[in-house]
Amino acid sequence: MKRRTFLFAIAASAALPALAQSRPMKIGIIGSGRIGSTFGGLWAKAGHPVMFSDRDPEQAKKAAEATGAGARAGTVEEAVAFGDAVLIAVPYGALPAIAKQVGAQLKGKIVVDPNNPVPSRDGELGAQAREKGAAVSTAALLPGARLVRAFNSWGYQTMAREANRPAPRMAIPVAADDPETLKIGAQLVRDAGFDPVPAGSLAQSKAFDLGSAVSGKVMTAEEMRKALSLP
Repeated sequence: MKRRTFLFAIAASAALPALAQSRPMKIGIIGSGRIGSTFGGLWAKAGHPVMFSDRDPEQAKKAAEATGAGARAGTVEEAVAFGDAVLIAVPYGALPAIAKQVGAQLKGKIVVDPNNPVPSRDGELGAQAREKGAAVSTAALLPGARLVRAFNSWGYQTMAREANRPAPRMAIPVAADDPETLKIGAQLVRDAGFDPVPAGSLAQSKAFDLGSAVSGKVMTAEEMRKALSLP
């Protein structure tokens, strides 16, 4: 796809009024810690069926029980098979193991990526991803997945507090490498209780990586577009 066409699609999406909640989409969660349990809960509240998984099965069960709304727990493989979309919320250094375990199953699926490389924790992989851009690096680990970059620049407490607040809602930038994936990612951001700001391709998402000028700042969609120099 030509860059001009993709940028036009982004601008058009940004100009649309807020849409109603999407039809229910089954969502699998890999990693049922703070981020995974927070967003699993928000999506369940919006009417999406959710399955939690974790390397600690008890953690997944606790997340499902706390969420209610028909949420369930399963293995990582079961969560991926269950989900029309999959949220992976793990330490960045765990992504190669996830790729080895279920990478083939993730091909063709929407995969939401909020993961941040931290060199002091994730070693050389984290250092390289930080330099290259987190989303591009994740995409290289998960070839064939329809990757959506979102929810990565704020702590879970901030997002849990600001979700579904009265308008104007908190803005969350979202990036993907094709317009259809971007559209679905934006709807998932909206259903979690935020205003999505389409922000380009995965490569362009480096502009809102952790530590960027917008990282940690609670903004409206208009403020976010201005800060990221978007249409």
